[in-house]
Amino acid sequence: MAHISAGVGCSHIPAIGAALDHGKAAEPYWAPVFNGFAPTRSWIADEKPDVIILVYNDHASAFSLDVIPTFAIGCAASFNPADEGWGPRQVPAVQGHPGLAWHLAEQLILDEFDMTIVNKMDVDHGLTVPLSLMFGAVPAWPCPVIPLAVNVIQYPPPTGNRCFDLGKAIGRAVASYPENLKVMVFGTGGLSHQLQGPRAGLINRLWDTAFLDRLSHDPAGLAAIPHIDYLREAGSEGIEMVMWLIMRGALNEHVEETYRFYHVPASSTAVGHIVLVNR
Repeated sequence: MAHISAGVGCSHIPAIGAALDHGKAAEPYWAPVFNGFAPTRSWIADEKPDVIILVYNDHASAFSLDVIPTFAIGCAASFNPADEGWGPRQVPAVQGHPGLAWHLAEQLILDEFDMTIVNKMDVDHGLTVPLSLMFGAVPAWPCPVIPLAVNVIQYPPPTGNRCFDLGKAIGRAVASYPENLKVMVFGTGGLSHQLQGPRAGLINRLWDTAFLDRLSHDPAGLAAIPHIDYLREAGSEGIEMVMWLIMRGALNEHVEETYRFYHVPASSTAVGHIVLVNR
C-alpha cells in the first residue's frame, strides 16, 4: 500500500524564484536562504519520494475572484508554470499522478470534504518555488506532484482545524491506495508576513518559532488558533500557515523533526522550513 514517509513545511516567496531564475542565488543577500535548504536537498535526493502532494495557494493564476474553491485538487497528467505577469518561470512542467489524485478526490469527497476537481490549470510560484528550493535547477522534476490548492486569499479561508482534519483524511486516503508508493506531503506558504498597509513588512519571529515548535508535539493546539490571531500576530498574509496544518495532519501522531531552517528577511518576509519524518 502507499504510505506517507515525511512532511515538509516550506515558504514559497516569489522573490526566491526570481533570485534563482536570474542567477542571484550566490549573492550575499540570497546565499543564506539557499544554503539553508542545502541539507534538505541532500536528504530528499536520498529519500527519493515517488509522489509529492503539494499544498499551496494560487495567486490569481488558475483561479480569480470569479471562482474561489476552498480546496482544489489537480488531477491532470501535467501542469505548466503560470504566467504571473512577467512570463512563466523557466522551470520544468509539473508531471501529475492522475491515479493517486483521482483516488484522493474520491476518498476525500466520500469522507465529506467538498473538493474541487481540476483537470486543467497552470501552477504559479506557490508550487514551483518550493520545488526549486527542494530540488534545485533540474531538467525535469524528479517525481510526480499532485497540486492541492487552498483558498487563503479571499475571506473566509478554511480554519486551521478544518485544514488539520483534511490532512488526516489525506493520510487515510493515501494508506488505502493499493500501489506501493512513498508519498511526501509539502505544506507551503507563510510564515509571518504582511505585504500592504501600515504594518507592511511585519515579521514576528516569536510567533513563527512557537508555531514551528508546536508542529511536532502540539498540532491539535495549533489547529485551534482562530483567524484573528493569525491576522494580529502573523500579518495579513500569515493565514497561509494553516496550509502547514494539512501537511501535519497527514502525518502520524508521532513524528521526528529532523531539520529546521528559519531566516529573515527575504523580500521583507520570513523564510520558514521544517522536515517532519513519520515514526
